[in-house]
Amino acid sequence: MSDHFGSERQWPLPDEAATAGLGTRVALALDDGMVLYLHGPLGAGKTSFARALLTALGVGERIKSPTYSLIEGYAAGVRPAWHLDLYRIADPGELEWLGLDALADPAAVVLVEWPERGAGALPAADLELSLDYAGHGRHAQLRAFTVRGAELLARLR
Repeated sequence: MSDHFGSERQWPLPDEAATAGLGTRVALALDDGMVLYLHGPLGAGKTSFARALLTALGVGERIKSPTYSLIEGYAAGVRPAWHLDLYRIADPGELEWLGLDALADPAAVVLVEWPERGAGALPAADLELSLDYAGHGRHAQLRAFTVRGAELLARLR
């Protein structure tokens, strides 16, 4: 098992099904809470990945994009799950009224799209997923920043 930060893995994602498959694999490798930052340009698959991960964790309701609400909360089996989309945030101070204290729960799964727009107001990432265009498909890179993140990456092998 890897125990060093900065561990990373890469995947080609030829289509949306492959992106969803990666989300499912990450969900199945989770054994605890996780803070996962999702990076990538518009349309790169961040929301598709988040939906697949949340569905695989047992969220039975419709998983909405939090583009306008900024945050959506779910019961993912026995743990809370939060999906944030901060694209519309101009300043991290705008997040104060959202009550982000619940994101600090170590059992929670926290998925954050456009995390750089909430710098300083968010819990630190265990993992970062970078999605980008690659020809007609996408490319994914997962990078660990904590022991918890590195252990999850090791379980994905």
